[in-house]
Amino acid sequence: MRRIFFILVVLALISASAASSGGQRVRAERPATDPNAVLYWSQVAESTISVGRPPASSEVLNGLVHAAIYDATVSVEGRYEPFAVSIRRTGETSVDAAIAAAARGVLVWRVPGQAATIESAYTAFLAGIPDGTAKTNGIRLGQGVAGAYIALRSDDGFDNVVPWVQPTPGPGVFEPIPFNSTPVDIKLKQVRPLAFDDPARFRPEGPDSLTSRAYTRDFNETKALGRIDSTERTPEQTEVARFWSEQAMVLFNRNLRALALEHGLDTLETARMFAMVHVSAADSLVGCWEAKFHYLFWRPQTAIQNAADDGNPDTTADPSWLSLFPNPGYPDMPSGYNCYTAANMTAGEAFFGTDNVAFNVTNSAGTRSYTQFSGYIHDAIEGRILIGFHFRSADENGAWAGAKTADWVTHHEFHAVP
Repeated sequence: MRRIFFILVVLALISASAASSGGQRVRAERPATDPNAVLYWSQVAESTISVGRPPASSEVLNGLVHAAIYDATVSVEGRYEPFAVSIRRTGETSVDAAIAAAARGVLVWRVPGQAATIESAYTAFLAGIPDGTAKTNGIRLGQGVAGAYIALRSDDGFDNVVPWVQPTPGPGVFEPIPFNSTPVDIKLKQVRPLAFDDPARFRPEGPDSLTSRAYTRDFNETKALGRIDSTERTPEQTEVARFWSEQAMVLFNRNLRALALEHGLDTLETARMFAMVHVSAADSLVGCWEAKFHYLFWRPQTAIQNAADDGNPDTTADPSWLSLFPNPGYPDMPSGYNCYTAANMTAGEAFFGTDNVAFNVTNSAGTRSYTQFSGYIHDAIEGRILIGFHFRSADENGAWAGAKTADWVTHHEFHAVP
């Protein structure tokens, strides 16, 4: 994000009685459905952003919303440096109202098709906050944050229409499945990240040569384990593969809320954790898509079906080979899921200050329990091989890029005020 800090003086918005309060912060009552405003608006963001939208672009918007929520929160509460927008608070200000107005403003702008749902959630939420100066000032502050973010991101490339031109098919060249379809989220390759300017900042190394021993190893591993009717994949491995098939943004956001509840995080710390995780994940996916469409490396399904032409005597074609689930519509290298996973887990480690945090991840396939963030990264790498979506090198390079992105973001942003 272009680092522009908005210092908005809101004295004109504060009544005389509020000004006489000495700048007291007010924590208004919250809706009984959620223990803090961040969790409420994170769920609203998740449910509205994900409608009809692929996981990667969903998370880019999710990162934007949570950055705005964080900046609204620290504008009221202090203690931490803002990410991109700072509003000067004067007088009594409801942090809950500020969060609601900031989230609502960004969501209505970026997800206009869900405006009615967002407005309904906003009305219901505000009804749980007592009327008065604190509520009014909070709404105005949050609106200021939302407006600043809209100005900052109006030229970020997210709304650009990026045409797809299929490269000449051949060994190693990505072809959408089905052929001649348009790749998913191709526009992300040129979107400006949230925390820095260059999408290629953490571009990983490219794919191995098709005749290399490393490629041969990866090819044969995915061919054996990722086939839809594999006899080498155990029933337990099949369950692992199914576990990593849910829409990633929805899966992670839901389980991040559970983690915040389990650790009893207050509004400010919830806002900070969610911003650290989602900004890191959003930028990792922008970088991942830049790399995907830079390398344009074929998916395992295409590679295995066409191995007779790859020049490698140690790979054998199987024209009938299909992955366990239908292939996503974007190139193999690097794995987007692993960019995302490693960014999430690395940012979580940075927030807690340790890898050794116990947590559960639950979806329709069940619940998996972990004692370390790094353990989930390992399982995600294996899961995307078992599902037949990636070669191991794509998963490992994705995890590297996601971790590097999150390391950079968490070392440069979201620090305590000196």
